[in-house]
Amino acid sequence: MSINESLLLIAAGVGVAFFAWRSFYTRRSANEQAERTAIEDAARAEAQRKAAEEAARAEAQRKAAEEAARAEAQRKAAEEAARAEAERKAAEEAARAEAERKAAEEAARAEAERKVAEEAARAEAERKAAEEAARAEAERKAAEEAAHAEAERKAAEEAARAEAERKAAEEAARAEAERKAAEEAARAEAERKAAGEAARAEAERKAAEEAARAEAERKAAEEAARAEAERKAAEEAARAEAERKAAREAAQAEADRQAVEKAQRLEDEERLAVDQAIARETERQASEENARRAAERKAAEDARQLAAARTATVAPAKAKTPEETVVMVADDSKVVRVKTGRLLGAQHYQVVMAEDGLDAARQIERALPDVLITDVDMPGMSGLQLTRQLRAHAATAGLPIIMVTSDSEQLRGEAHAAGVNVLLGKPYPEAQLLAHIQSLLSGQSCT
Repeated sequence: MSINESLLLIAAGVGVAFFAWRSFYTRRSANEQAERTAIEDAARAEAQRKAAEEAARAEAQRKAAEEAARAEAQRKAAEEAARAEAERKAAEEAARAEAERKAAEEAARAEAERKVAEEAARAEAERKAAEEAARAEAERKAAEEAAHAEAERKAAEEAARAEAERKAAEEAARAEAERKAAEEAARAEAERKAAGEAARAEAERKAAEEAARAEAERKAAEEAARAEAERKAAEEAARAEAERKAAREAAQAEADRQAVEKAQRLEDEERLAVDQAIARETERQASEENARRAAERKAAEDARQLAAARTATVAPAKAKTPEETVVMVADDSKVVRVKTGRLLGAQHYQVVMAEDGLDAARQIERALPDVLITDVDMPGMSGLQLTRQLRAHAATAGLPIIMVTSDSEQLRGEAHAAGVNVLLGKPYPEAQLLAHIQSLLSGQSCT
């Protein structure tokens, strides 16, 4: 075989390797473009923070590439020095050079595959992190991030283009070096055609295997990328649907809760308004009825006194019925007044309400009740002060007084000294209060 034929074979092998590399690089560029397009929208929020990191990483990769190139140059220098001995050791050097070249190519291929895998894993991790962060910031920075993302994309494309040009230049230099090495090897091969023929056959076989492997890897990568894209699309659709349902359910739950709270609030307000209206009406009716009955009772009393003055004999007093009995309730608590008034009204007593001791004293000056039920602590005039004032006047000295307090034991002596007939401690049974009223009206002694 002539030297030209050997050179053509070697050039063909180099061409096959070059086209395999171009296919791998094109596929990797396409994959990187697809990944960049997929994460482009999600990476906006993290782009500023990662710009510095990306620049540092690119610088580190550049330095690593330069270090690799320097190591490659040193290796090639060593090979060039070794080729000085090729004339003496033609057969051995050719075999060794071929083995070292194949080992280097295999190592470079393995390194390229490892870097591709690492780059894919890093890109996937960055994409997921970017998607998570971008969801929170996407709405707020949509307008400004679009322009920023476009600028970053163009910068990335420019950087990728520069990197591609740099790699192309490195590849051209490497191809030139390999061409020279091939020429040197061809010269050595020419001296031993048998060894060259074997090397050619092996190169063709490995080139075919490499091309087949590259094609299989390309198809596998395309299939994996398609499956990954379909899976991510399905996950994104499911996530969007879940978020939509969750938002709709949350909104419905919130609306239901607000509706229930509003209905409950309206119901409470209506019930309170009704209770207040009933209390006001009951108190008004009781006051009007008591005033009417008090006027009738006073008129009847005046008539009886007038009749008694005209007669010489005095008849024994007749016990009053509950309808004829006026009971005054003096308490600064409206709730207590209404509650006690309802209890007495249910027993058909005439009930008069007083808001405090002063109010009770003024009403008693106008019309004397049959029984007084008073609280102890009241503003203006306390129950004890009211009792002392009533006992100090002959017209009210005999008025039966029931005092209600929560400190019955402490006030018992002072209350009795003031003239209280009955001291009840809170809370007290309602039947006990009614029994004391009956006892006081019948003239029985009470404690």
